[in-house]
Amino acid sequence: MVTALVLLTVSRDRVNEVAGELAAMEGVSEVYSVAGRYDLAVIIRAKNNEQLAGLVTHHMLKVQGILTSETLIAFRVHSRHDLESMFSIGM
Repeated sequence: MVTALVLLTVSRDRVNEVAGELAAMEGVSEVYSVAGRYDLAVIIRAKNNEQLAGLVTHHMLKVQGILTSETLIAFRVHSRHDLESMFSIGM
């Protein structure tokens, strides 16, 4: 499983439409509207790098209104849930 975060700058008048189109794509698990440098943060979970590349370059970037993107590939997840399960005994 490959997880990626894609940070997007989107035309201001298309943020909600772009978010909806992306959320409907297979492999996209979550789309967040965010404040700051980017407008949307997209979480992708793909079977392999090939599927990830296809989603980002063939599907996502064809969505009208996306101006720029930056893709970050995750190496490892660190979450409170994971840490709690590592240290819980008998729970």
